[in-house]
Amino acid sequence: MRIFSVWYLVLAVIISNGFVSNGVTTNVSKNSNITIPSVIHIGAILSYESLVSKVAKVAIDAAIEDVNSDPTILNGATIQVVKQDTNFSGFLGIVEALKFMEQDTVAIIGPQGAEIAHVISHIANELQTPLLSFSVADPTLSPLQFPFFVRATQNDLFQMAAIADMVEFYEWREVIAIYVDDEHGRNGITALGDQLAEKRCKISYKAPLKNFPTKDDITDLLVKVALTESRIIVLHVYSSYGLKVFETAKALGMMGTGYVWIATTWLANILESNPTLGLTERQRNSMDGALALRIHTPDSKQKKNFYSRWSELTSKIPPENRVELNTYGLYAYDSVWLLARGLDSFFKQGGKISFSNDSRLQKLESGELNLDSMSIFDEGDKLLENILKVNMTGLTGPYAFDSKRNLINPAYDILNVVGTGTRKIGYWTNYSGLSVVSPEITYLKPPNRSIANQNLHDAIWPGQTSQRPRGWVFPNNGRHLRIGVPNRVSYREFESPIKGTDMFTGYCIDVFTAALNLLPYAVPYKLQPFGDGVTNPNPTELVRMITAGVYDAAIGDIAIITNRTRMADFTQPYIESGLVVVAPVRKMNSNAWAFLKPFTKEMWFITALFFLIIGAVVWILEHRLNDDFRGPPRKQLVTILWFSFSTLFFSHRENTVSTLGRLVLIIWLFVVLIINSSYTASLTSILTVQQLASPIKGIESLISGDDPIGYQQGSFAKNYLIEEYNIKPSRLISLNSQDDYAKALHDGPGKKGGVAAVVDERAYVEVFLSTHCDYSIVGQEFTKAGWGFAFPRDSPLAIDMSTAILKLSENGDLQRIHDKWLTRSACISQGTKFEVDRLQLKSFWGLFMICGLACFLALLIYFIQMVRQFSKRNTEELQTSGRSFQSRTVQTFLSFVDEKEDESKNQGRSKRRNSEIASSNRVINSNRGGGGGGQDDAAATNGPKQTFVESSSKSADNFDNV
Repeated sequence: MRIFSVWYLVLAVIISNGFVSNGVTTNVSKNSNITIPSVIHIGAILSYESLVSKVAKVAIDAAIEDVNSDPTILNGATIQVVKQDTNFSGFLGIVEALKFMEQDTVAIIGPQGAEIAHVISHIANELQTPLLSFSVADPTLSPLQFPFFVRATQNDLFQMAAIADMVEFYEWREVIAIYVDDEHGRNGITALGDQLAEKRCKISYKAPLKNFPTKDDITDLLVKVALTESRIIVLHVYSSYGLKVFETAKALGMMGTGYVWIATTWLANILESNPTLGLTERQRNSMDGALALRIHTPDSKQKKNFYSRWSELTSKIPPENRVELNTYGLYAYDSVWLLARGLDSFFKQGGKISFSNDSRLQKLESGELNLDSMSIFDEGDKLLENILKVNMTGLTGPYAFDSKRNLINPAYDILNVVGTGTRKIGYWTNYSGLSVVSPEITYLKPPNRSIANQNLHDAIWPGQTSQRPRGWVFPNNGRHLRIGVPNRVSYREFESPIKGTDMFTGYCIDVFTAALNLLPYAVPYKLQPFGDGVTNPNPTELVRMITAGVYDAAIGDIAIITNRTRMADFTQPYIESGLVVVAPVRKMNSNAWAFLKPFTKEMWFITALFFLIIGAVVWILEHRLNDDFRGPPRKQLVTILWFSFSTLFFSHRENTVSTLGRLVLIIWLFVVLIINSSYTASLTSILTVQQLASPIKGIESLISGDDPIGYQQGSFAKNYLIEEYNIKPSRLISLNSQDDYAKALHDGPGKKGGVAAVVDERAYVEVFLSTHCDYSIVGQEFTKAGWGFAFPRDSPLAIDMSTAILKLSENGDLQRIHDKWLTRSACISQGTKFEVDRLQLKSFWGLFMICGLACFLALLIYFIQMVRQFSKRNTEELQTSGRSFQSRTVQTFLSFVDEKEDESKNQGRSKRRNSEIASSNRVINSNRGGGGGGQDDAAATNGPKQTFVESSSKSADNFDNV
């Protein structure tokens, strides 16, 4: 009983909330034996006096007629619809809905409004009756909470995504939302806020409008809107009083230049029905220049035929109530066909229309409400499943549901209200965003959401201008911007107050004023000093004052660093100013050993080593061929050394004859040329340019040491050195003025309490060095930062000021302001150079690598050739002498390599000749030993032969000598 009491209480609360609803009655016969009844009863919940319902009633009747006359669907069964009027009453609408649900009905077309849909969806869930709405686009009607609610139109989530894309396309940042204060308005604007957040935009002001507002209500609301900064207004209301908002805005001057009005789909429906509504000239003029969205429907033949048929369908309606077809009418027509096709599939699957009583409602003492008479559709979930599976082509184009139960291919036309009509400036699809190409063509191409692919035609804005509105202005409340300026003690060239006035002067002030003068609008402001005038203020604290609301902006020498960007938005930097190290320096004079300074020790060593290596390699390659590289060992050593170092001046006397030797020498001479030229240039610079030296080489020297380090009071340098380089806070000494810098650097680390170096921003250091010649920047700039003006987060003024600063940079004004305040006569001449830029080995390692590789390859090729020649000669000797291979082959090989190539060849030929002679003698001796009495004859016979061999040998010797 406790559960039933809770249910009764829920229904009572629903009634007491006053939501709009309608009841529908049908006369379905409960005969479970009939699979397809002859008459199928459905309901429709409408608000007859609204524009949407006037069109929907006609479209629903036309769809019912077409379905009933089509023999291919429902097997000849007839759909009968019963329509109920909510009469714009929430309470009566709920009562009618409860009575309507007492009748056995299979589905309901409607309701028209989101607030009624939220209430009736609870009833539809309980009684398992599908609820098909052709006009409720509320994105919060989730299928998880309301499974029997079927959104038969496009989800408002996509409309708000289209508006967000438009805001991003036109480079606006903030919008104002005027909306009706109910489920339809609130939930739609919530979706808009979510979509804008994804684009890093936002709703700066929400202006809710109550239902059925009076002219005074609208006026009061628009006056509040006019006092805000943003001029981009999204109007999400009902058509019944949307025109009143435009008329009132026109009267208040809010439809002039600078304003942007974006109306949701309600305005397009009014304009489509305009011929019969008879809009006055005043109403048309009031919306001139506004943008409106309309759900896109393809121009199909089916749609054109229905438009042609519309005049016939409305012929019986009195002229004063006659309306033209709009998009909601097309969706109302398709929703009936959606239900019909779902029912057809339901019956084909064996579904039956049967109802059973709700046991929980039967036990409920409902009194006059007769809640216990309500019935549950037994197979309502099966019908719902078939409805969601329908895939058809209707008047609105392809009609089917995706996995999230939204209609496929969401698309919108973007209209521009101009004069007495509208012009289409583009389309939006969830597929590729903004485009001037129709969605039917867009969906045939690959999706492309890139910025370059987002396009719209030019629009005519309020005030009859084609120039895109900036989107915001300063609020017309008479208040000046409160701008904080650091009240510095030192470096007053950047900003300093003028005594006796509330004005400031300095480099930063001039940049700000020049940028402000480039803005296309006036900016009322008042500069307010920040700081006590005794110590330099902390810029981070000044930026924090913006977030606290003390200041509306901050200008001056404010570095753009990470923790400050988390609190405010900064403009484009107008001066670069990273951290540098300043240290005392001394002049370096030339000495007797200045000629050694161009190269580092490593460079000298490697260069000398390569001179020796090249000499040795060339000697090896030329030794067997070239007499210049032969002789006693002492002479050869001298030749190697002389040849190596004489190449430095290209004065070597020895000629190279081998191909490999010449190749190595050419490469080495090229290396020598580069080294010689580099040495000459570096030495010239050392001897002609004044040099400076310092024991501090840069930030690395400070990190590795323990000496105290100075920094400017209030600068971010202290935290940076502690957090990024882990320098102990005890080593950091705060300095307040330029004189403090000079004294601390002069005293140095030690008992006097000075510092080894000062870390500060380059802009300050350049001013300091212009009057202090004993110090200099050492090392490289180790941070990259700049100064900018700070504004509140998402302030459009920051963007406009950044554009103005870029213009100052492009036209040269920024440099002229810099020269006016910061250029001083440098006490150190431009020819002065800090220390010596010595030539490092890393600058030449490529040349040395190429030269070394050439030497290695040449030696490898030479060694292979020697091994082949030696092997060939050694094999011939072994075959001739018949001796075995000896262990002294290595020594023999070295002797072979040391021989001159001509001698080696002669020795080989002599050995071959001696071998031939010995072989011939063996033959002769064997012939002589053949018989005793025939020896003289043999000798006589062999005499000429021996003479011939000896003669041949002499001839061979003579040829070799030649």
